Amino acid sequence: MPTDLTAVQAAEAVRAGELSATELFDAYRERAAADDLNAYTWVADAAPTEAPPADAPLAGVPVAIKDLFCTEGVPSQAGSRILEGYLPPYTATSVARLAAAGAPLLGKTNQDEFAMGSSNENSGYGPVLNPWDRTRVPGGSSGGSAAAVAGGSAPWALGTDTGGSIRQPAALTGIVGLKPTYGAISRYGMIAFASSLDQAGPLTRTVADSALMLRHLQGADTRDMTSVGLREEIVLPTAERLDGIKLGVPEELSGEGIEPGVRDAFERSLQLAEELGATVESCKLPHAPHALSAYYILAPAECSSNLARFDGVRYGQRVEADTLMDMYTRTRHDGFGPEVKRRIMLGTYALSSGYYDAYYGRAQRVRTKIAEDFAAAFERFDFVVTPTSPSVAFELGAKTDDPLSMYLNDFCTVPMSLAGIPAISIPNGLSDGLPTGLQLAAPAFAENKLLDAAHALEAALGFQRLDQRETVA
Repeated sequence: MPTDLTAVQAAEAVRAGELSATELFDAYRERAAADDLNAYTWVADAAPTEAPPADAPLAGVPVAIKDLFCTEGVPSQAGSRILEGYLPPYTATSVARLAAAGAPLLGKTNQDEFAMGSSNENSGYGPVLNPWDRTRVPGGSSGGSAAAVAGGSAPWALGTDTGGSIRQPAALTGIVGLKPTYGAISRYGMIAFASSLDQAGPLTRTVADSALMLRHLQGADTRDMTSVGLREEIVLPTAERLDGIKLGVPEELSGEGIEPGVRDAFERSLQLAEELGATVESCKLPHAPHALSAYYILAPAECSSNLARFDGVRYGQRVEADTLMDMYTRTRHDGFGPEVKRRIMLGTYALSSGYYDAYYGRAQRVRTKIAEDFAAAFERFDFVVTPTSPSVAFELGAKTDDPLSMYLNDFCTVPMSLAGIPAISIPNGLSDGLPTGLQLAAPAFAENKLLDAAHALEAALGFQRLDQRETVA
């Protein structure tokens, strides 16, 4: 079946004339339209009327796009009721680049509201279900994108990662999730949460698929002055071994708080890396334990500023009232969900007079120390490796009443986001029948080297994705 192919395989089949782009799109559209995971908020009506050019590098392989990306004429709601039905007049650069390379839009995927969450239970359009176990979460905030790929209703998907929102759901659904170097991909048209942290990236079935998508996503953009692109063209990974590679294992991110089953899978992965020729040693990231605290000051502070634009005046929901201030208040009260309100209040407090230096300024200094810790580690090691998530997918509703417990799901991923470095999660086993993830982090702009190492480990691990298990069955 066309849906059994990876994105790389599908593109090759279309170019070879063994499969038509329309046939491929229709096969996935049928699955997306029948989605029972609540992974989609919108699905295309039909395949594009024009086939992609014969030389299109992505050859008509359809892509699911997180609802955080503005797409002209298509609902782009950021998982929030305050933007319900919003149709942007323009398209995000990353979406436009994929389309220009020949990847048509399959659908928009559900997400935590404004990308704020680790379980995809914060969406204004209902929670996304994990295809491995529909009583459990798929992770967040790119949970819809992850569930669509893992559940077989999309060959690949575009997500965003602010503190782990690509890597964590990838780990919880048994797929690959890549957060590139900050600035590698334009943020133009990506509805902002925390501008100094937000980064787009692929969620895919394989590491090679991630490399292919990244090749056409990356690049500087005059409409986003923080975008610089990558320093070298992304090539499909080919490495089979890790000879000469040094892996650093930070005690601060791989010990206490990691579930036993997740730790067992992690230790097996390290042993396998050594069998592939890598050297594995412990390393120090002394400020990493403070990353979560710093993140939950910095990200809400930026969210407080970015979300001020949603006031009922220019776009989105508007609740009529007798006075302008009442209109603002009622619109934001009715439009934003509980988690978004919580983070706006946290961020506004941290930025308020008398508290700025004590909270925001101190958190920025911690962020600098974390970046320095990684720089020191990379003087000795090629990569830093950790579990991606401290646990496997948890049950729906298990942590919704305990924000701190929910925030701890990002414990292993937030440090890399604060440092702005690339990191990838690959599936590395099962614990109690649910996927676990292995995270590799690299120095800034070392994506090719990172993808090569992840590819070698992926092949050696031999993890069977859910779609492969269903095909075999």
